[in-house]
Amino acid sequence: MKITVIGGGSTYTPELVNGFLARAGRLPLKELWLMDVDRARLDIVGGFAQRMARAKGNPFKVALSLDQQAAIAGADYVITQLRVGMMPARRGDEYLGRRHGLIGQETTGVGGMAKALRTIPVILDIAAAIRRSAPGALLLNFTNPAGLVTEALNRHAPDVAAVGVCNVGITTKMRILENLEKFTGQKISEDRAVLKTLGLNHLTWHYGFTVDGEDMWPQLFPAFVEMVRQSKDPEWDIHMLQSLGVMPNYYLGYFYHTGKKLKAQESWPPSRAEEVMEIEKTLLREYADPALATPPASLMERGGAYYSTLATQLIDSHYNGLGQIHTVNVRNNGAVRDWPADWVLEMPARVDGRGIHPLPSDPLPAACFGLVASVKMYEILTVQAAAHGDRDAAFQALLAHPLGPEADKVREVLDDMLETNREWLPQFFGKQFDPSLERK
Repeated sequence: MKITVIGGGSTYTPELVNGFLARAGRLPLKELWLMDVDRARLDIVGGFAQRMARAKGNPFKVALSLDQQAAIAGADYVITQLRVGMMPARRGDEYLGRRHGLIGQETTGVGGMAKALRTIPVILDIAAAIRRSAPGALLLNFTNPAGLVTEALNRHAPDVAAVGVCNVGITTKMRILENLEKFTGQKISEDRAVLKTLGLNHLTWHYGFTVDGEDMWPQLFPAFVEMVRQSKDPEWDIHMLQSLGVMPNYYLGYFYHTGKKLKAQESWPPSRAEEVMEIEKTLLREYADPALATPPASLMERGGAYYSTLATQLIDSHYNGLGQIHTVNVRNNGAVRDWPADWVLEMPARVDGRGIHPLPSDPLPAACFGLVASVKMYEILTVQAAAHGDRDAAFQALLAHPLGPEADKVREVLDDMLETNREWLPQFFGKQFDPSLERK
């Protein structure tokens, strides 16, 4: 087996390598290719990854490459975890929102849109490379905004098998299991539990939880409501929770408590990007230590808990036909009745040797669907804008987004977004994309 990681110079990569080392007995992995356009980062992170493998007896080869085509050629799985423009671009996304009195965040609102415009052409280029030199490979996209990127793949590269992956679902599931153990004294393994989730990436509601097929939601949801009620600073309105009967993904705070999030931005700097930039300096310094052969504790400050668990579980279940259920971003295909079949949704799916199969689900309450529908229209318009450099589609995407500017400010925000990101958005300025910008 050959697995390729595009964006291999990411500080997340050692955790991913750890996951493959832990499953060396289950996966016939012979070559793990780490590809990046930033040689300095690739040498540091890749060198550390090679030491990690060496410390475990080299169960597979870790190859480092600056050549995307060579890295993808013959791969069985391709993992994308890239960031066009790197952290300075993320910081730009955050402050773009703040400049205009809007949410500044890397995956939603105007910042998420800017990131999608930069990212989608690159991911589609990777899909084309898979089509040419690794037909049949499964693309696992971790690159944010994960759902929107997967929507682009669904619409513009439907012949390339792809799934969007986010760690929010598995993190929520693990938190629930930890609470169950605390209250019952019984430890429940993660593979026995299924979290029922529906919506879009970073716009989901959790509506069920089973252990060994037994429905635990009638006990769990009231306990969650009571926990929120007793909190000194409640994250959610109790009446809203009781009315909907679902547990919101924490990213919904940007939609349900926009004013609170905007107020928090007033204290910047540091924004989250600026915090991560400092964390990454420390991590890269530690990774460069020739004596280091295991991921440092400081990696947890970077975020992305259970990232390696989710990535390796998905590949394990797919390769070995295990039929495990995971929360992923995948085409609806009629699994949720009355919702468009061609929408990419974040939902539970069974993963086996034949692919990724979304599980049937009842629709969310109307109040949730209304938000999903408006954000999905924004996503579809953003995909069109990114793929074709369509400024009118970009204008309408901002107009449609619930966190976007007022109508008479859309043009101003869009012009700022495009100009701020000009070097990474050649499709809007009559130019071709330069791959060397992928990790600038």
